[in-house]
Amino acid sequence: MNARERQSGVALVMVLWLLLLITISTSAYTLMARMDQLEAHTVLWGTQARLAAEAGLNLSVMLLRDPEDDSRWVPDGRPYQLQYEDAVVEVRATDERGKVNINVADEQTLQQLFLANEVEEEQAVKLAAALLDWIDEDKLVRPNGAEEEEYVSAGYQVGPANRGFIMVEESLQVIGLPWELFQKMEPGLTVWSDGGGLPNPAYAPVEALLALPDMTLEDAVEFVEERQSRVGNEDLSLSLPNGQVVVASGQGVTYSIVSKATLPNGVWDQVEATIRLGGNKDGIPFTILRWQEGFHH
Repeated sequence: MNARERQSGVALVMVLWLLLLITISTSAYTLMARMDQLEAHTVLWGTQARLAAEAGLNLSVMLLRDPEDDSRWVPDGRPYQLQYEDAVVEVRATDERGKVNINVADEQTLQQLFLANEVEEEQAVKLAAALLDWIDEDKLVRPNGAEEEEYVSAGYQVGPANRGFIMVEESLQVIGLPWELFQKMEPGLTVWSDGGGLPNPAYAPVEALLALPDMTLEDAVEFVEERQSRVGNEDLSLSLPNGQVVVASGQGVTYSIVSKATLPNGVWDQVEATIRLGGNKDGIPFTILRWQEGFHH
C-alpha cells in the first residue's frame, strides 16, 4: 500500500505540473491573440484617422475656393472643424503670402526676424549675411557672410548652394543656424510665396509677423488673436503697431494646410501639406509641394 500511495502521489504531482504547463501555454496563446487583435485594431484606427485627415485636407481646398465671401474659409491659420463620418477633423490653412520667403527677403528683414527671436545683434547680422550668401549665385563673401572657405574652416562638409532654397528645412545647412532657432521660426518661413520678402499681415502667423519693423511678440500674438476673432471675410479694419493698415489682397494660390482627425475613441492622425491650386494632368485640382504624415496617437 505504501508503494501504491507513493506512485499515486508522483502521478498526482505530474498531473498538476501538466495542468500548470497547459494553463501557462493557453494563457500565453490567449495573450498573443489579444495583442495581435489590439495591434490590428490600432492599425485600422490609425488608417481611418489618417484617411479622415486627408479628407479634411481635400475638403479644405474646396472651401478655400468657395465663391461666396460669407462661407469661404479665411487662410490665416484659424481652426475650422468638420465632421467626416465618425471623425472630428480640425483644419488650419495659412496663405503662404503670410510667411517670410527666405529666398527673396532682404538683409534687414532677416536681421529683424533673428533679433525678434532673441538672437544677439552680432549673431543676427552674421546669420542674415550667411543666408544671403547661400542663395546668391556668386562666390564673393559679403560682409559678415560665409562662402565655401568659411564652411570648410568651420568643419562643414557642404558649402553654400549658390541658389535659392528648395525647401525651408534646407536652411539648417547655413553656417551658424542652430536647430532650436529654426524650430521657433519655421512656422513663419516659406520658399513658395509669390509675393515679396515681407509677410502679408492679413494671413501671417505670429512667427512671420516678427519680421516686421517695430513688432514685438506680445503685439504679434494680440494682432493674430484679434484678426482670427473676425467672422469670415469681413473687412479687417486692423492696423499694425506702426499704423500700417492691413489689407487682404485677393485670393492666393499656395497654402499650408494642417488637418487633424480624431476618432470617437481618441485615436488621431494628422497630415500637413503645402499645396498650390491648379489642376494637373491627373485631374487633381492642386499640386502637392510638401507632404508630412505619421503623427498618429
